[in-house]
Amino acid sequence: MVSASDHQFSQIYDKHSDQIYSYIFLLVNDRATAEDLTQETFIKAFQCINQFNQESQLYTWLIKIARNTAIDYLRKKTKFTFLSIEQNHVHPDQQSPVEILIKDEKITILYEAIRKLRLSYREVIVLRKIKEFSIKETASILNWNENKVRITTLRALKALKKELKKRGESFEEVFSNR
Repeated sequence: MVSASDHQFSQIYDKHSDQIYSYIFLLVNDRATAEDLTQETFIKAFQCINQFNQESQLYTWLIKIARNTAIDYLRKKTKFTFLSIEQNHVHPDQQSPVEILIKDEKITILYEAIRKLRLSYREVIVLRKIKEFSIKETASILNWNENKVRITTLRALKALKKELKKRGESFEEVFSNR
């Protein structure tokens, strides 16, 4: 028999698991590992749901758990890669095949450049610019103050522009096509 709390948690899982998986996949660059870490994230969340104090949104709290779970996993590895391409859900009637190909190339270039950045820059770019968390939410997830998020975001974007320039790409062109 499923209790009300189990049913409610099942709804939380159904609502947020794809987003959590996507975030973790951006960090670990491996589908099977991302699936395992997503499950681990929700197990941890279920075990400590009573600690959720509702000072932040539930999704932000889950992302924080997912980040810590992924970082713990990555620390155990000697070699790791952080970012990869999220699946594009493009409807054929929205863009021509050539437009889709160009967009995919630009996304690949962007993520390859992000992969070259230091960890703190990668994290802040993923959270602020790809996952579109607010400064406050990003600060909560990373356990930073808001000023550090602002400064690190600016430095990360500057480093990303430099990396893209080394590749002969324009930051504005690549970033606007994601």
